[in-house]
Amino acid sequence: MSSKVSRRQFLNYTLMGVGGFMVSAAAMPMIRFAIDPVLASADGGDYVPTDQKADDVTETPVRVDYTIKDRKDAWYKSDVSNTAWVYKDGDKIIALSPVCKHLGCTVNWAGDESHPNQYFCPCHAGRYEKNGKNVAGTPPLGPLDQYEVEVIDGFVHLGKTMPNTLV
Repeated sequence: MSSKVSRRQFLNYTLMGVGGFMVSAAAMPMIRFAIDPVLASADGGDYVPTDQKADDVTETPVRVDYTIKDRKDAWYKSDVSNTAWVYKDGDKIIALSPVCKHLGCTVNWAGDESHPNQYFCPCHAGRYEKNGKNVAGTPPLGPLDQYEVEVIDGFVHLGKTMPNTLV
């Protein structure tokens, strides 16, 4: 018994093969997108080193600038500069975010002459106490965020921001 392929069957097989290839080529990026988080490698540590020595931190907040190296944003890697207000409360080192909770402006320590022991937001005269608590009657509706802090080899390392636990 001979099993010859007719022209119609050959054309049917060819079109099904080409169609299957085209569907798989279109579906592959979607499948890759769905499983990409599982395949992604974990980055290094969660803490970013700063130039601030832990022994030099006092009870007066000091501005600490630091850089996150090779931050990946979609296809681009770049260095991102950030700031924190760092001070010592007893034996504990506290780091607060400088981002105002009202409109996202940058707050400064002792930025207002009439309130030398508070953070001041120049955008709408917002004020915060030393621990980041917003002063009632000023625009901010919530306290400044707090950074996770770790001392490694005598230097202050900053982690992720979290809601303020001091207020």
